[in-house]
Amino acid sequence: MTTPAQTESTEAKAPTSVVLTDVAAQKVKALIEQEGRDDLRLRVAVQPGGCSGLRYQLFFDERSLDGDVVTDFGGVEVVVDRMSAPYLSGATIDFADRIDAQGFTIDNPNAGNSCACGDSFN
Repeated sequence: MTTPAQTESTEAKAPTSVVLTDVAAQKVKALIEQEGRDDLRLRVAVQPGGCSGLRYQLFFDERSLDGDVVTDFGGVEVVVDRMSAPYLSGATIDFADRIDAQGFTIDNPNAGNSCACGDSFN
């Protein structure tokens, strides 16, 4: 097992790294438990595409890539690759389970514009 000093880069310790709310962390933890694996982490990435030019990707991943920024939220590790980190700096990931909204949401202060689907931004 690695210690936080070994898995966190300087970027991850900055207050502007991606933030996972307690509600989102609980949901991620439950989903990982459903997978029946203890080696998975939530990877958050930004890729070209979507209506506005860039789109978010959230998925479980066991890989460690060079330059990954890893932050622990109550036992849930969130991984952001080095190319996505500047786009996600200061972003908050939450989970909504209401009649008008369900699923993960990303409140990103770096997004100049976003589309109605909520999956892409620029």
